[in-house]
Amino acid sequence: MPSRSATSVASTTSTTSTTTSTTTTTTEPDPLASVHDPACVRLADEGGFDGIATADDNSTASLWIENGFGDPPPAGGLVDVCVDNGINDITGEPAPRHDEPTVEAALADDVRRQQQQLNELFAPFSTTPLAVDGISGPLTRQRLCAARAALGLDPSAADLQPGSGEHAALFAATELGAPTSTATESERWVLIDRTCQWMYVGAGSDLAFAFPTSTGSDGYETRTQDRASVFRYNPAVDNGGWHDSTEYPVGVDNPLNGNLYKPLYFDLGQAIHGANNVPPEPASKGCARLSVANQERLLEWLGLLDATEETWRKNEINLTVNVQGEFVHG
Repeated sequence: MPSRSATSVASTTSTTSTTTSTTTTTTEPDPLASVHDPACVRLADEGGFDGIATADDNSTASLWIENGFGDPPPAGGLVDVCVDNGINDITGEPAPRHDEPTVEAALADDVRRQQQQLNELFAPFSTTPLAVDGISGPLTRQRLCAARAALGLDPSAADLQPGSGEHAALFAATELGAPTSTATESERWVLIDRTCQWMYVGAGSDLAFAFPTSTGSDGYETRTQDRASVFRYNPAVDNGGWHDSTEYPVGVDNPLNGNLYKPLYFDLGQAIHGANNVPPEPASKGCARLSVANQERLLEWLGLLDATEETWRKNEINLTVNVQGEFVHG
């Protein structure tokens, strides 16, 4: 029987499926839509009250008072900018009007908080504490300037405005560092800031002391320095530590310097020395004054306090001096 060859054919059917993608757009709600009076409310940015105060012709202090005496709001926070209109423009609730005694009391209380914070920040550096009295006088403003410099802010002896970025930075700080300067490139250094009338002392990047000082007055300015070596120390043991440059003149002394307690010379007759009067403004004849107690602290740190003879050996003294900044008369 003849054989039969069977051929089998397979048929394949292909099906195509189409998928449709739908994108949903979510609209963020307007944060001002639910406030009582949108015309009187602003959204804070990273600057808190600072940018808003400028735009709305207010001060940061007035916004700070209107918004409950608290910290500046975070970015996106609500700020009532209609100051002292008797209403909370965010909630619509009545708000007390702030008469002058109320404002003065709030500002004085904030100054007390500033003074307490400054005392805590400067306590590790042998700085005499401020009186916590709520009065922003010359000593408090001098200390604010010194803190600004040590916190990396622009040095200024102006009052600290509540609600400002500087205000927030001060209260957020837990410690102070050495101000920005080439001084820290030396093993042991002194940085004299004429703006703040302040003296910082340290080793490398470490801050050891922070003292009020009084630099040279008009016509007798303390000269700018960049790591000038202290070249001479005079313990003046024959006069109880007091070198009188008018009674005992020498070639490198400025005769107008007067009595200098255990001076450390860094530029001809200009020296760091102790004095019985250290006001918070320039008053010397070119030198940088410290209180007698602070001069002794500095000398003890240098290992020179018990020296009985004058020395001109820079390596033995091992201290450089920077002088920077400009004092602004109020």
